[in-house]
Amino acid sequence: MYAAEAPPPRPATTVPGLARLKREGQPIVALTAYDASFAAVLEAAGVDLVLVGDSLGMVVQGHASTLPVTVDDIVYHCRAVARGLRSALLVADMPFGADATPLHALEASLRMLKEGAAAMVKIEGAGPKLETLRFLVEREIPVCAHLGLTPQSVHRLGGYKVQGREAAAAEQLKRDALAVEAAGASALVLECVPSALAEAITRSLAIPTIGIGAGSACDGQVLVLHDLLGIGGGQRPRFVKDFLAGGGSVEGAVRAYAEAVRSRRFPGPEHAYA
Repeated sequence: MYAAEAPPPRPATTVPGLARLKREGQPIVALTAYDASFAAVLEAAGVDLVLVGDSLGMVVQGHASTLPVTVDDIVYHCRAVARGLRSALLVADMPFGADATPLHALEASLRMLKEGAAAMVKIEGAGPKLETLRFLVEREIPVCAHLGLTPQSVHRLGGYKVQGREAAAAEQLKRDALAVEAAGASALVLECVPSALAEAITRSLAIPTIGIGAGSACDGQVLVLHDLLGIGGGQRPRFVKDFLAGGGSVEGAVRAYAEAVRSRRFPGPEHAYA
């Protein structure tokens, strides 16, 4: 295999740079990746943020949920992905249980940043997690929060369901979003929430929101790479689009996704929840 000539470097995406993109109204393009080869494709396509998600438990390891993923798994895949990146911001998912206490979360985060070369960690939930979020930020570890459908709560939620449809639940999500921002989160993933709710939350925050199944009004979008490429069986969520079907190649599919997000053609109304 022969290496293609590297394109000229682009400015690196930084944690403060995410907030700048929001202020300037430039949609943030995010995708998951789990190895160096796919990371290089995302880098070449101009993806802003690459997430080593605990989704690897399902799409790479073949588990039924994200719960079996370990800190060792995340660190290993971060190291691999980092080798394929030059400008994209690398974010590491905090696995289930690794943030059980602030000290546990600190230990895991240090490994992700020092061994895995991540620049930010992602933590699901608010409530008791706010102490942990604040604890990490006070120790110079950038945090991306994650609200709405939080896959690590699959058993408590009773499955992968849209969150925030009832008035009380919507108000709680709004309060939680403001709380994670106040605790120091630098960004917020909103997963599977009604698009009107996601828009209201996005307008209420200074930090950027990154949606997945949360409509087009978020400041950015993220998908699991395997979903974007149409890989994997089972019923696909409505927020997923197979970009490989019209992209012609893996890199073409990623570029098509990036262009669709930046032009706000994706997600469309057919990918959103009411």
